[in-house]
Amino acid sequence: MASNKLGGVRLLLLEDEILIAMDVEQLCLDEGAAAVITCRNLDEARNAEGGYDAAVLDVMADGEVTLPFAADLRARDIPFIFASGYAERDDIRDGFPEIRVVNKPYSGNDLVEALAAAIAAASRGG
Repeated sequence: MASNKLGGVRLLLLEDEILIAMDVEQLCLDEGAAAVITCRNLDEARNAEGGYDAAVLDVMADGEVTLPFAADLRARDIPFIFASGYAERDDIRDGFPEIRVVNKPYSGNDLVEALAAAIAAASRGG
């Protein structure tokens, strides 16, 4: 049974593996997200229209490292998590020590809990 853990949040999902993206999109909608803007590469993510409240980022999308985009999200105070098979990268630990990384393969519950926690922390101001 679906919950409302993502209650009305508009999400940006940066994921280049289409089956994973479809699963995450449906999972987030089932958990109460208002919308999921799915992007397969950095150009799509940078040009995403409609606005979003939070994001789920793969560390590598379409062959490009997404960390500069993550830094931009952080500078704009948009909560996000990494959902990636590259969780052990030093540049993630060093550059984003406060950001939760959900390692692929992950359970849907782990992803939703991490995202909900990031959104809650941002709403508390940290």
